[in-house]
Amino acid sequence: MKALLLPFLILLIQSTSSTYAQSIQFTFHNGSLKSIPLVIPSVMNPNLSPMSNSGIELKMGQNVYFFPNASSKKRALLFTVDESFQQNQVLEIDQLIEIRKKELKNK
Repeated sequence: MKALLLPFLILLIQSTSSTYAQSIQFTFHNGSLKSIPLVIPSVMNPNLSPMSNSGIELKMGQNVYFFPNASSKKRALLFTVDESFQQNQVLEIDQLIEIRKKELKNK
C-alpha cells in the first residue's frame, strides 16, 4: 500500500505546483497616442489609455482579442497566452496589434 501511495503523492505535488505556474503576470504597454480597447473573456475588457502601462495576470490558454477595424465591433485574436511568454514580460500592445493586422491582411 505504501509503495502505491508514494508515487501518487509525488504526482499530486507536481500537478499542484504546475497549476500555480499556469498564470503569468504581464505589463501591457500602450506606446501609441490612441486608446486601445481589448477583450479578455472571463477576465475583463480593458481600454488601454495612450502612453500607459497596465499590469495583468493571465492563465495559460487565455485569449486576448482586439478590434482591427475601429468602426466595427468585430474582434480578432491578438494572442493566446502560452509557454513562449515569460513572467513580468512587458508586451508592447500597439506594436503587437500592428503586426497582427498585417498578418490578417495577408490571409
